[in-house]
Amino acid sequence: MKIIIIGGVAGGATTAARIRRADETAEIVLLEKGKYISYANCGLPYYIGGVIEEREKLFVQTPESFGVRFRVDVRVENEVIFIDKRKKTLTIRRASQDTYEESYDRLVISTGAVPVRPPLQGIDSEGIFTLRNVADTDHIKAYVTEHRIRRAAVIGGGFIGLEMAENLHHLGAEVSVVEMGNQVMAPIDLSMAALVHQELMNKGVNLYLEQAVASFERVGKEIKVIFQNGESILSDIVILSIGVRPETTLARAAELTIGPAGGIAVNDYLQTSDESIYAIGDAIEFRHPITGQPWLNYLAGPANRQGRIVADNLLGAQIPYEGSIGTSIAKVFDLTVASAGLPAKRLKQAGIPYVSSTTHSNSHAGYYPGAVQLSIKITFDPTSGKLYGAQAVGYRGVDKRIDELALVIKQQGTIYDLTRLEHAYAPPYSSAKDPVAIAGYVAENIISGKMKPVYWRKLRGVSVGNALLLDVRTKEEFATGSLPDAVNIPLDELRDRMSELPQDRFIYVFCAVGLRGYLAYRILTQNGYDKVYNLSGGLKTYRAATAPIVIHDRGQYSLPQQPTAPALVENDTQRPAAVKPALTNTVRPALANIIRVDASGLQCPGPIMKMKKTMDTLVPGEQIEIVSTDPGFARDAAAWCNSTGNKLLTQETAGGKATITIEKGTPEACHLISSCEGKGKTFIMFSDDLDKALATFVLANGAAATGQKVTIFFTFWGLNVIKRLEKPAVEKDIFGKMFGMMLPSSSLKLKLSKMSMGGMGGKMMRYIMHRKGIDSLESLRAQALENGVEFIACQMSMDVMGVAREELLDEVTIGGVATYMERADNANVNLFI
Repeated sequence: MKIIIIGGVAGGATTAARIRRADETAEIVLLEKGKYISYANCGLPYYIGGVIEEREKLFVQTPESFGVRFRVDVRVENEVIFIDKRKKTLTIRRASQDTYEESYDRLVISTGAVPVRPPLQGIDSEGIFTLRNVADTDHIKAYVTEHRIRRAAVIGGGFIGLEMAENLHHLGAEVSVVEMGNQVMAPIDLSMAALVHQELMNKGVNLYLEQAVASFERVGKEIKVIFQNGESILSDIVILSIGVRPETTLARAAELTIGPAGGIAVNDYLQTSDESIYAIGDAIEFRHPITGQPWLNYLAGPANRQGRIVADNLLGAQIPYEGSIGTSIAKVFDLTVASAGLPAKRLKQAGIPYVSSTTHSNSHAGYYPGAVQLSIKITFDPTSGKLYGAQAVGYRGVDKRIDELALVIKQQGTIYDLTRLEHAYAPPYSSAKDPVAIAGYVAENIISGKMKPVYWRKLRGVSVGNALLLDVRTKEEFATGSLPDAVNIPLDELRDRMSELPQDRFIYVFCAVGLRGYLAYRILTQNGYDKVYNLSGGLKTYRAATAPIVIHDRGQYSLPQQPTAPALVENDTQRPAAVKPALTNTVRPALANIIRVDASGLQCPGPIMKMKKTMDTLVPGEQIEIVSTDPGFARDAAAWCNSTGNKLLTQETAGGKATITIEKGTPEACHLISSCEGKGKTFIMFSDDLDKALATFVLANGAAATGQKVTIFFTFWGLNVIKRLEKPAVEKDIFGKMFGMMLPSSSLKLKLSKMSMGGMGGKMMRYIMHRKGIDSLESLRAQALENGVEFIACQMSMDVMGVAREELLDEVTIGGVATYMERADNANVNLFI
């Protein structure tokens, strides 16, 4: 039997080798249009970055060695340009451009995928590359060797994009990642991707999220990357990592069936619509084991598995392919990110009921040196506990855990199987309760009703008029930052202070990572409180998911691109939305008398408490250096310094450890910002008159355009200006309903302060503005948000007027008088409108 395989990478080479091991008599021809076969395409970014120094190490086999070992007719630079399935022949083009025909008895298509390269203006400019094969790698390697690469732009925040970002950073470039979505790493949920965002920002990588590229322009020796909103960045090199699509050109021309997902349709035995033709790898689509729907899966592991199955089926077996759950892993600087199965967002899209839980555990026993936090999120059926998906992010032990979780998912196991796994335990490798077992225990508590979870998205928009936010961390932890309007009752004081809590309101309990919140939940529910929920993943998950994205530009910091949900609050004053990322590659003070404190292995609040205890023994001017493996410690330390007057000297993060240097501060007298110093602008939007709202946004946009920090504080009637156009149903008391009937439902219903004429004046104003090409109120409002203007709604006004958080724009944050006063103190213009 004569078997021809089209494509010599991953699945194609595996199929050929497997056939030969089973049958010495088969005639095997392997056709590859490129120069190389069986190479490590997943290692290409690391060769470009110099981590893999020798190019030859990328090649598992050469065409010559593979051909000799497996007696395969390997023909490189032979491109199949047509399949005649009726005659069972192929038309093949050599490198010399001449063509010939070859017949087959059985055919295997393993053409892989091709990079997406949209038809954008300037995309063919010098210095813009895609990375898919060895030829691409050689072109990029030559370019970075011949040119001085100071700045690099990676378009796309997927696996390859982030691996390239790391390796370009390794070459010394300042790297920007541009991603159309609101997160990097699409296979995982936003709350877990946010941990990756933190790592990227800590390494000085610029993140431009929710930005679509409109065009490219060559400016001298640089490339201008122009976004659809008109903004742009300059770069010396651009890597396009927008995505890939199945290479189905041959299959379509041969009239093989293409599936709804865009890949070659195959049956359970990996046969195409022609029984003599099989297909494997990135080019095919196959049903997902959980959803049952066809999907595309661009991973080497499944491609190799398919190659083995097809080889056996070609020789007479009938082995079905079980499908892939998409288990994947990537290194992002010091962080490891992995996923298997379906995340919450995919389950929601598929209409599959699910529950999720997030846990943060140590990678191994905390008392053994080097323990770092490992975050796991799992999704599962709310009734049976069937495990649907898992995501893991951490610095050590991620690969071991995701493989365990993937096995349970693929075997259609449940969260109960996670609790029954028998883990090898020794302090250097794990804890007596492994992170996977803990994830199972927490999920079991949720299904059994021992704990009702609440998620970060819910708390981001919760109205404190209807609920109480209960922070059960210590007082010292609370002082470093909490949620707006949260009440602090430390866990160990809760039993004695339960009388302070209302029984007729929802109580959302939270702590650092969720454990103390669970304990508080159990105490309250067993003492008559039946409206209690525990924040899944604790404050660590909330902080990561709602943290602003900060752009670092050669030492300069800009405001976040997108306004975020309620920020954490320090000492009753809301923290400014823009926070400088951790400093990296800094030189620590070489002082002989510096006090060094090791807080490695301690979970929050351990590191911050140990730091405070040491700082209390110092005199002004003395310094400490503290090392912690708690991922949130660097942020906590910066916040603590801001609120206590101590000086943060350096921050370094490497290998999951944060090293912080702090100098004991001296109490200072209050300093008033003069008109010569202050650059901020604040507006109190008290009115809901259309003309006054227009004036407010015109002024705010003008100030923001000059790079100034602008805040608009919406109070009383001004809340009507930032209401959603389409609002969800919200339960209100009688007074809230009355206010709702009397107040404008959105900005479209606002009237003029004069000459309103029963609403006709406002309509005339909008008509004239439209005729003269003047932006509408809603357009000006959107521009303000794009320009980084901060929108704060007055919590007291919302309570009085019965306005729920869900009725306001997503970008609006909630604050009180202290929040406004903090902004006003740092501004030189304050307007009341």
